Amino acid sequence: MRGYVRLVLGDVRERVRVPAYLVALLATVGLGYLAVPAVDAHWTVVDVAGYRGVYDSAYVGMATALASAVWLTLAGFYVVRDTIGRDRSTGVGELLAATRLGTPGYLLAKFGGNLAVLVSMLGVVAATAVVMQLVRGESTAVDPVALLTPYVVLALPLMVLTAAAAVLFEATPLLRGGLGNVAWTVVALALMIGGMSARAPFGGLGIGNVNESFRASMAAQGIDTAAGEFSLGLTYVDEPLRAFDWSGWAPSGDLVASRLLIVGGALVLALLPVLWFDRFDPSRRSGAAQASAAPRPVPEPVAASSGPRPRAWRDLPRTAAPPTPGSAWAVFPRLVAGELRMLLSGLGPWWWAVAAAVTVAALALPAASAPTVLLVAWVWPLLVWSRLGSRSRLLGLDDLLGSYPSPAGRFLAEWTAGVLLTAATGAGPLLRMLTAGDSAGAVAWAAGVLFIPSLAFALGTVSRVGRPFQALYPLLWYLVLNGLAPVDFLGAVRVDGRPAGPDPLLVGAVALGLLAVAGAVAAVRSRPPRPLRSARPA
Repeated sequence: MRGYVRLVLGDVRERVRVPAYLVALLATVGLGYLAVPAVDAHWTVVDVAGYRGVYDSAYVGMATALASAVWLTLAGFYVVRDTIGRDRSTGVGELLAATRLGTPGYLLAKFGGNLAVLVSMLGVVAATAVVMQLVRGESTAVDPVALLTPYVVLALPLMVLTAAAAVLFEATPLLRGGLGNVAWTVVALALMIGGMSARAPFGGLGIGNVNESFRASMAAQGIDTAAGEFSLGLTYVDEPLRAFDWSGWAPSGDLVASRLLIVGGALVLALLPVLWFDRFDPSRRSGAAQASAAPRPVPEPVAASSGPRPRAWRDLPRTAAPPTPGSAWAVFPRLVAGELRMLLSGLGPWWWAVAAAVTVAALALPAASAPTVLLVAWVWPLLVWSRLGSRSRLLGLDDLLGSYPSPAGRFLAEWTAGVLLTAATGAGPLLRMLTAGDSAGAVAWAAGVLFIPSLAFALGTVSRVGRPFQALYPLLWYLVLNGLAPVDFLGAVRVDGRPAGPDPLLVGAVALGLLAVAGAVAAVRSRPPRPLRSARPA
């Protein structure tokens, strides 16, 4: 038991040191602020038919618990996942496999570490809720039970489910990489949307029970709620919400039972990989993975020579290439071609077949459907785009590519490869818009061609992994699909046949700003380390 606790604590310490945890934590604090807006604010997170509860412990706890449950179910997954992958890449997993710790115990330890990290974020939101209650000043009496009950009943079971899903995805080969990241975004969105229904399985997010309590209190105060609906999510309101006294919330027995079922099902999910988890044993891998793990023949020793020992290419100092008749930019087209080949490496015939089918569909369907087809065309390369900015690090090629005489040229070549991929996959809808005389749609298309690879490149360069883009882009794409014009970066949302989203010049400026951020981060990282000064003699 002591070893299990140490393993959990070690995972937690390792996780809280990474920048992703700090970013998610800051976003969580911001969420607590947004969930309790000022009394005259024109935004809200919880809207009860145009009303809100008085900012006391019960209502503030409920609003922040519901908001954090939704946010951390999506974002928390990407913070806690990759713990098994880290053990695999560092060799710690093989050491643990040689101990008495069994596979169930290992998976439960990973699950415990994930849950501890998510609960720490919930704790930060709860502390923020107390601060916001006191700042808003409508009620200064803090009731810990009323404030924490929504966290325990509504938010905590979803954190248990998220922690278990992270273990399940990591221990399943098909879901271990980018496909799993995208799949969880889809699953989380389905949980958010379907979970708001009062008829959702296992009570969903618990909103149905909470909404009944809200409406019962409002009816007792003579407030008519028949014409309004309950909404959860950051929304703009024309008039500030009116306040009503809410007596608090007592969860029903059915809701408590359903939350316990969620916790029990999550534990089953966390332990389910026992059936197939390889326990870091190369002999249990299949196909190419097993072949790559097979021992290679050891070359015979070479006789020692009097010359200096050769150094590996990783140890060689970075030196500028000798001057040539043409500058380094003269080979830029070849560099772009090489970056494009690396970006597209590993894509099978089926990938190209789907991309070609989307292009043919864009040319065959009516011109009015071109924006919709463009949405389909620009979600298919998602996993390929996520390689931008992080591919060289993941492949261990940073030092080798660093020998290129012009770092700026290599940087722009990788981004240009992403732009070419985006343009190629969206070529069918563009041709359809041009033949129909949709010049506004074509301009919005051009802005999207710049925006998507710039977003992927910036997130990949800053984070050095593809997960942030794999999590953020499907969310943006989903919002555009649902007609949210302010985030329409490709001209898919139409009003009277014309794009209703932001000005393409603004989208292009944002794209160039993202590229500038990526360039600044890359420039800082490419600086050679300063030589250590030798100590002066006394």
